[in-house]
Amino acid sequence: MSYQEIWHYFIDNIKQTTLLEYIAVFTGIASVWYSRLENIWVYPTGLISTTIYVFISFEGGLLGEASVNFYYTVMSIYGWILWAKKDQQKKHVLHISFSSRKEWIFQLLFFMVFYFVLFYALTYLKKYFGTQAIPWADAFASATAYTGMWLMAKKKVESWYWWIATNIASVPLYFVKQYVLTSVFYFILLIMAFFGLIEWMKRIKASRQYAA
Repeated sequence: MSYQEIWHYFIDNIKQTTLLEYIAVFTGIASVWYSRLENIWVYPTGLISTTIYVFISFEGGLLGEASVNFYYTVMSIYGWILWAKKDQQKKHVLHISFSSRKEWIFQLLFFMVFYFVLFYALTYLKKYFGTQAIPWADAFASATAYTGMWLMAKKKVESWYWWIATNIASVPLYFVKQYVLTSVFYFILLIMAFFGLIEWMKRIKASRQYAA
């Protein structure tokens, strides 16, 4: 496919993008912006985006993407509760931190379990329902997203590494599935994820200097 053909493909798909997808994209960007700033609004804005994407994904037969966004929705409620929790001095209990060696091993196992479960599930479902599924790629994008969302709820810096992996995988995935605006959305999220990683590392460094 030539550059000109890619450009026409991009424009044609943008013209067919629904209002719901636009809303999901912009609230999703807002959610990542708030997460970078460690702001509780990451969750209400994220819930709007993920709920819409569950609907869009099911409608388009994107079962892997639908499962991810349903998981996002559930974990957003869980994360909202954790981020909002305060102690008796009205200070937030949860703070940004690095994963320990044990936590790293657990999150890698978490990823691998979800990857293989999703891969075999999508391979089976592709025959009957999710005709657009690309099992190995969808499973990777989904499993990294599952891991990243779980770690984000716990304010772990490593969540951004998993988000970067998710976004890298999702850009071409959504493009070939004709969700071009969403592909652009994930490219924007990829850039924002790098800034989020840098910002959270700065916040940990600042908190350690303050404690010292």
